[in-house]
Amino acid sequence: MIPYGRQDISEEDIKSVIDVLASDFLTQGPLVPKFENAMSSYCQSQYGVAVNSATSGLHIACLALGLKKGDIVWTSPISFVASANCAIYCGANVDFVDIDPFTYNISINALEEKLKNAEEQGILPKILIPVHLSGLPCDMKKIHQLSKKYGFNIIEDASHAVGAKFSIKSNDNVGNCTYSDITVLSFHPVKIITTGEGGMCLTNSESLFQVMQKLKSHGISRSAEDLPTNHIEKWNYSQDSFGFNYRMTDIQAALGLSQLKRIDQFIKKRNSIAEFYWQHLTDLPLQLPKRLDDTLSSFHLYILRIKEISQKSRNDFYQHLLDNNIAVNLHYIPIYRHPAYQELGFKKGHCFEAEQYFMNALSIPIYPGLSEEDMKKIVTSIKSFF
Repeated sequence: MIPYGRQDISEEDIKSVIDVLASDFLTQGPLVPKFENAMSSYCQSQYGVAVNSATSGLHIACLALGLKKGDIVWTSPISFVASANCAIYCGANVDFVDIDPFTYNISINALEEKLKNAEEQGILPKILIPVHLSGLPCDMKKIHQLSKKYGFNIIEDASHAVGAKFSIKSNDNVGNCTYSDITVLSFHPVKIITTGEGGMCLTNSESLFQVMQKLKSHGISRSAEDLPTNHIEKWNYSQDSFGFNYRMTDIQAALGLSQLKRIDQFIKKRNSIAEFYWQHLTDLPLQLPKRLDDTLSSFHLYILRIKEISQKSRNDFYQHLLDNNIAVNLHYIPIYRHPAYQELGFKKGHCFEAEQYFMNALSIPIYPGLSEEDMKKIVTSIKSFF
């Protein structure tokens, strides 16, 4: 079976983890801050906060921006549920902005219209969480402009987009937080680089950085200025907020540091696979991923959509590929369709374009270890279906 995604682990990666296992520190050692600095430097941001998952990162990012009960968060309906769940964790309300029918990211037109209506009703969001689906960056410049007009904060969910670029010419990296308050990354095994499980919050705000560092570790601080007395004992510490155990281990950080050395190689390979698919699938009744000038996608996913003219079923397409030992997947069921969100009052059909996408989208394999033989088999199987 050819998986739709898979980690790429080298001997150097394995050695880096073994070295930590043989060291004095397995967690809260020197490698977590080293990885935070390396990742923020690569993405061109000022600060990094390593956490045990992107879900944890989204949660503390919301809390750091002061999200509370009664506030509103907007995000994309076509994403993993964590992009919306983080608002629910904070007691806030969540709503969804429909997607662009070609990029599958938040539609700027839909966002602008929704903001105008929300302003008239006095229900503007406190936070917008745009999602860089499949690694293709959202139009963050326009989103940032709208945030200044309507007064909301921005958390970029860049779980798919580590190493992507808003602009190749100007080397404008996703994660630099030029257009957002916080950017959240994921290091799950099928993502661009992996730490096993893990994530990171990037920011250019020292105050947000300090808050998130505390929140990820129970709300505890050992710094002198945070301690309650002037007599500072070496063993002293202070909890001034209710945080969480969201810490990353040195074992994970070691793997992340090793993987980071090959990130550009990974992205180059993913883009070459995407180019192969474009060359061989163009003449089929499929909508292939959108290409944007001067933009680099990290191609975490390669999403196909069956065009209506084919009169073919996506479900039949899915089964055909599975029968040919090609693992495919759907990314994603619209979040508001899940039972937990239906209980909050959401109904099927909440976002028109998201519903259209849901009916005919499918992700095919793309990962650095995919061989040319596997790619040919995938293309041949797709052609045989049509």
